[in-house]
Parts: sequence; structure tokens; C-alpha cells
Amino acid sequence: MEQLCLFDNIGSSQKQDKTTTFVDNMKLPIHRWFKYSAGFSADWVKNVINEYCKKDSFILDPFAGSGTTNVVANELGIHSLGYEQHYFVRQLANIKLFYGINIDVFKTIVDNALMYPTKKMSILEESDLLMKCYAPDVLVELLTFRDFYFTNKRETPEWHLFWLVLTSILRITSHVGTAQWQYILPNKTKKNTLTPKIALRKKAEEVIADIKVSKQKDFKELGTVIEHDARKENSQINNQIDLVITSPPYPNNYDYADATRLEMIFWKEISGWSDLYGKVRKNLVRSCSQHSAADKIPLDKILEEHVLAPIYGELQSVCKELEQVRFLHGGKKTYHTMLASYYCDMANVFIALRKAMKHNSLMCFVIGDSAPYGVYAPADIWLSKLAISAGFSSCSFEKTRDRNIKWKNRKHDVPLKEGRLWIKG
Repeated sequence: MEQLCLFDNIGSSQKQDKTTTFVDNMKLPIHRWFKYSAGFSADWVKNVINEYCKKDSFILDPFAGSGTTNVVANELGIHSLGYEQHYFVRQLANIKLFYGINIDVFKTIVDNALMYPTKKMSILEESDLLMKCYAPDVLVELLTFRDFYFTNKRETPEWHLFWLVLTSILRITSHVGTAQWQYILPNKTKKNTLTPKIALRKKAEEVIADIKVSKQKDFKELGTVIEHDARKENSQINNQIDLVITSPPYPNNYDYADATRLEMIFWKEISGWSDLYGKVRKNLVRSCSQHSAADKIPLDKILEEHVLAPIYGELQSVCKELEQVRFLHGGKKTYHTMLASYYCDMANVFIALRKAMKHNSLMCFVIGDSAPYGVYAPADIWLSKLAISAGFSSCSFEKTRDRNIKWKNRKHDVPLKEGRLWIKG
């Protein structure tokens, strides 16, 4: 008999907290190297691992992002694996998981970068986005650092770390605003910025201090983040995972590909917004309308997927309503196919994870619900039913905070929540 147990929680409903956000991590060694918009508290992850894991446990994060779960597992001396389909973010995560840095070599690279002569270059050849985000003198300084890297780089940990440091200062040296979800806002300005040289030096010193901490505390290199689609079975991992700690994309139209557009354009990984689908978005769980619109899959075809059977009636009703109400809105966004695609993808994630997990295992998914165009979709209930259908024994939801309560320009009044979905194997 299926057990949803949505109100018989492992942890009872808590007061409003920030453990399901990344904000506190910016004070912690290694985690603070790069601010990632989607994430959760490293201290909370540590508490979960200490409570549910032994030294020989194996932890998985199927949506690793910038590697919070894996960095904490390293610190605690426990083996971990992460999946991440966003190749740029995956590179950031893996740099944070290696501590065998020669500090003197890294210092030399930074010093040489700071002394690297500025070449005559035309910033007019650069992307329009870079031109909008930086004053000319600032952009020239950043491009000089980039030229230094491209000219001298080696495939060594110290050079990879320099790449991360330069990547991490791109926002703090720009005068334009950044939205809460890391979207660049060229029409907004911020007061506090640093010059590239000061920012590079300051960030390098911070990273060196953290590397010293990792060496002093003898952090182990027991984790890695690989390119693997969480919706598909990993033939190398079968009945081996003791604990999953993760936060999948929310079905709330956040475009994870766009969140690092500035950084990818700076490094010439893409030339503009139009490249994001082919390079990044098409590989991710379908949680934004830009993805579903590009796929052009008819709603009924998605709903016919057998993995959606446990929630078919509820999902169909919501999606059909969205299919109609979208024409009442100027954007006419394809939320109807986005929502159907998202839950189809998550159903396949649970099926793949069931094969990877031990039968006495535990999973914790940090999740948030959504109400596109004001039509509510209960993520905790639907994801629970999909997990039970995939073979897990029980689910319980622990609310951590309310969402959609502080933006004056919000499009609807539907109360939303965020929390943790605990799933037992």
C-alpha cells in the first residue's frame, strides 16, 4: 500500500528558515568561492549526513549544481557522487572538490596576472552584453586577465582555480544589477563595485585561506561531479547509494541556462542568448517555458507518457487550464507543456534513482511548488506520488518557508511554499 504520509513528517513543520537557500554558504570556506543562485545550506547538509550516514556510506546528489553536498561530504570524509548536466556549473563544482593545490604556484599565477601588460584591444568586438555590463576601462582590465589565461594556461589544478577566481569576480566588478536569481539587469545599477585587480587579489586571498583550512583539517578528495542525466539509469551505480541530498529545478520558469550567461559569454563558451538552448538548456530537466516552447511537443503527447499515470488526472486538469488561460496573458508562455514535461522528467528521475538506491536508503529533495498564471500545482503531493510509484516506500514533506510573499510585482496571490521532501527506500 502506498504511503504518502505528507503530515507524518521525519521533521515537523518548521518556522521560516533559510536552510533551503544558498545564502549562508557565502560565509563558509570553499562554498563561498562562487555564488550559485540555486542551492541549500551546507550546515544543514552536514547535520543530515552526520545523522543518517556512516563513514562507509555513499551519497549522491543527482542535481549537484555547484557541489554543496559533495563539498560537505569531502569535509566529513565520506564518498559522494554528483550528476550535473550544466557543463559550466559542473566545472565550477569539480574545482571546489580538489584540495591538492600548490599555494605557491597559484600565488605566482595570480601575481603574474596582476602584472600582465595591457594590450591594445578593441572592446567593440566583444558581446553587447559585456559592453552593457562594464565601463570600458573595467572591461579592458578583465579582458587582459582573460588574455593572460588563454595565453598561458596549463591543465593543472592551479590554473583551473585561477579560472574559477576570475569567473567569480565578474559580477562584483560590474556596475549593473543582478536579480535574485542571477539574471543580469543591464538597466539597473549598483553602488558598490571593485576594480578587477582589487577583486582578483581579494578573491585569490580568500581562496588561499580556504585551501589552508582544507589542508589543516585534512579534507578528503572523495567526491566528484560527473556528466550524467538524472533522468537516466547509471549502469555503474546499482543498489549502492545510502543517501540522496539534492534540490532539483523547481517548475517555476527559472532558466538555469540564462543564470550563467554573463560568465559563459565572457569565456567565449557562447556568443549570446540564442546559444543557450543548444549548449545547455536542452540537456536539463524541463522546468522553464523557454525549454518547452523550443521542444514544441503537444501537451497530449506528453500526458500520454505512462510514467505520469499516478498523477494523470490532476496534472491533465491543471495543464488543460493553463493551455486556455495563457491566451489571456500577453506572453502566452507555454506553462502547460512545461509543467507536464517537468513532472514527466521527475518521474523518470525517481525511476532511475530507485535502481541506484539501497532498499534501506533515504532521500531528501529540497523542493518548491508553483502557480504559473495563478494556476496552482502542488509539487509536494505530485512528486510524492511519483516517488511511491517508482518503488519507494514512503514520503513526507517538511515545510521550511513561505515563498512568493515579498515581491510587489508578483503576478498572483497563490501562497507558495518551499521545503524538504523526505523519501524512504
